[in-house]
Amino acid sequence: MRGTLVLSWILIICLSQVAVQSEYYSKTRPYHPKPAKETNLHFFMHEHTGVTAVVVAQANITSNSSSVPFASLVAVNDPLRTGPEPDSKVIGNVQGIALLAGLNASSTQYIDFGFNNGKFNGSSLSVFSRGEPGLAVVGGRGRFMMARGVALFNPILINATNVIIEFNVTVVHY
Repeated sequence: MRGTLVLSWILIICLSQVAVQSEYYSKTRPYHPKPAKETNLHFFMHEHTGVTAVVVAQANITSNSSSVPFASLVAVNDPLRTGPEPDSKVIGNVQGIALLAGLNASSTQYIDFGFNNGKFNGSSLSVFSRGEPGLAVVGGRGRFMMARGVALFNPILINATNVIIEFNVTVVHY
């Protein structure tokens, strides 16, 4: 037992010395981080209720008189377009989930704006936030590596079958 204890202490001391004597940065090759860039994006999300936005789970409650179902989980896969017109150019898509949990139609959303056309082809922005007045950009990939920012939205059209939302997104990325 005593031999095991001594061996354990020797191992701890040796490992602590390795960590103390190692260096994270090289003295011969200095660290130069990439400068931060700010990008402003403007696009439109076109949603077709029941086709590109589908309720996948809903609470079993009967006192729901709202047009927006309380306690519902909605899966979203909507096209991103350059304009509000249905025939405008598709530049990507929105995929994610929205939890409708507020009595005033508020929601908590995780959505990913994926771009598959143009300058940001293959890049995406991740948004995780509670509705209004804007959504928090919490990350990204591709050209939006380590992105942070805000996605402000403005509903253009909301009816029984279609929703068109204008997004103005400002992100800082590397």
